Formats: sequence, C-alpha cells, structure tokens
Amino acid sequence: MNTPRLLLALSEGGLVLPDSGLVAVFAPRLGMDLSALPQDRCRVITGFKPDFDGFTAAGFHCATDPDEKYAAAVVFLPRAKAQARALIAAAVQATPGGVIIVDGQKTDGVDSMLKDIRKRAEVSGSLSKAHGKIFWFTAPAAAAFSDWHPAGPAAIEGGFVTAPGVFSADGIDPASALLLASLPEKLGARVADFGAGWGFLSAGLLRRDTIKTLDLIEADHAALVCARLNVTDPRARFHWADATHWTPAHKLDTVVMNPPFHTARAADPDLGRAFIAAAAAALTPSGRLWLVANRHLPYEAALAQHFVDVTEVAGDNRFKIFCAARPSRHRR
Repeated sequence: MNTPRLLLALSEGGLVLPDSGLVAVFAPRLGMDLSALPQDRCRVITGFKPDFDGFTAAGFHCATDPDEKYAAAVVFLPRAKAQARALIAAAVQATPGGVIIVDGQKTDGVDSMLKDIRKRAEVSGSLSKAHGKIFWFTAPAAAAFSDWHPAGPAAIEGGFVTAPGVFSADGIDPASALLLASLPEKLGARVADFGAGWGFLSAGLLRRDTIKTLDLIEADHAALVCARLNVTDPRARFHWADATHWTPAHKLDTVVMNPPFHTARAADPDLGRAFIAAAAAALTPSGRLWLVANRHLPYEAALAQHFVDVTEVAGDNRFKIFCAARPSRHRR
C-alpha cells in the first residue's frame, strides 16, 4: 500500500506544506508511504494498535488523538462516512488556518466527501490517480465543521453505546449474538474475548458467576473506550492490543472470538487464522476456543492445525460456530 497521490500533489500538483510547524497525519494504515512528509515534524494520529505500533517502530511520534496544534494535517479517509467526517472535523479544529489534505479511494467515498467540503470551505486543488483522489483546502473556522464532530458514544439497542467507525456501530452483530446464545454456562475461571469490540460478548459472558477474570483484547481504541462504558463489571480487564500478539499473564480456560476478517475491502482469512493460533497459545492444556465465523471463511484447517478436537456445534445459513479443545501444542 502506498500513497502516490500525496507525492504527486507535493511534487507536481501545487500542494505546498508549511516550512515549519507540526504535520498531523490522521488514520494512515501501516504500509503507506509517508516519505513525502517531514518525519521529524509528523504526528501520526491513529487508534488502531497495529498501525500505532508499526509507525512508532518506524520512528514516528504517535498519539491516539490530536493533542497539539498543527500547521498542516493529512487525513486518510476510512470507509465509514461518519468516522471520516469526524476525522476531518478534528483536523480542522487542531489546524487553525493551516492546510488540510484529504486522500482517499473512490470506493471510500472521496468524491462525495469533496462535494461536501466544497460547501463549507474553498478547495485549493485536487489530483486524481490510482482509483482515488487527493484534495486540499485551508482550514476555516472550526465552527464550519462543528456538526461533523460526533456527539459522543451513541446509544443502540440493549442499552449499549458505540462510536462512529467501530465494528457493528449501528447495532448488535448477529454473529456475536448467535455465539453468545450457543455458549455453555460453564466456561472456566479465566476467560478472554479476542477482538472484543465495544463489548457485547463480554457483557453477556459476565452474567456467569463462575468467571473470575475476563480479559477484553481489542485493537481499535475507540471500540475499547466504548467497551469500558458497556462493561463495568470489576472482573473485566481491558487491553488495547493486537490479539494476535497479546499474551495473558496466566493461561486461559476459555477464549471466545468473532475475529475480524477484513484488513481492507477484500476478505483476509489469514487474520482469523492468526487469531486462532494466538488463542491456542493462550489456553491451558484443557482450554477451549469458541469461535463464530461467516460460513464461507475457511477456518477449519487452521483449527485442526492448532487443536486436537474441533466440532461445529451450531450455525445457520450465514454463520458457523466451532468449539475447539485441547491445543495441539500440548501433544509434544
């Protein structure tokens, strides 16, 4: 993944960065080429833990939210429109009078975003390339975009709250609901929810008195903020972490998961496979993994590789639920 539009806009398109001052970079994805920007002045702003860690390792200063004033800001559009608007509003507020640069793919709504922004600010230039577009404008008064700021966590069914851009922001995910309904009453004392999102599964799990600790592992910082509001049981422990690399302090009796399977628009089963491997490594010799997945996702081989006993215990025409027992690493 790269950003040829940014380089072209700076070298040939008439875009000019200020000679001094910080440059905020909102929501870049790991693998994007930011070499056209002055790294020593860049502040990467992302709430996605793998991207945060990756850019930190590459030498960038990272934060989950804008905490300074900037001379310029680059916003890489996410797929969710409400989240994209919130990022642009945050960039305008944090960059008074500075240049705001917006880059995105056509499939992520960059053309409609350009039309919306032209109603609020004077666009200085734009460039189209590689099925996307980059455009820039001088930040007007923050009030021009005040209605694009999220009002805060939004209430949904069941008394839960969510935020723009998090998974299943509009309601309870049906796959997670099916998994929760399929779980047995006894899951052991130490349980973890890998990819916990805004906390629906964890809230349901904690109705069991037999659970002593429940670790919520979630890479999306905004989702974890919501999870803290939705799951207030003192047995819950929250971890802003990549579940594929997280290690528990003590081996677990049960892991539950509805693993993500998109890194972009295309399905990426390798992400779910990495979740399965991480779960096997985190469990006790007699531990169990409970997993729900879209029926078309090919997780059976990965489950068989990492567990001795694998059973499809429930499902419907859209989803399948597996119980995997006895992590195979313990057969050595």
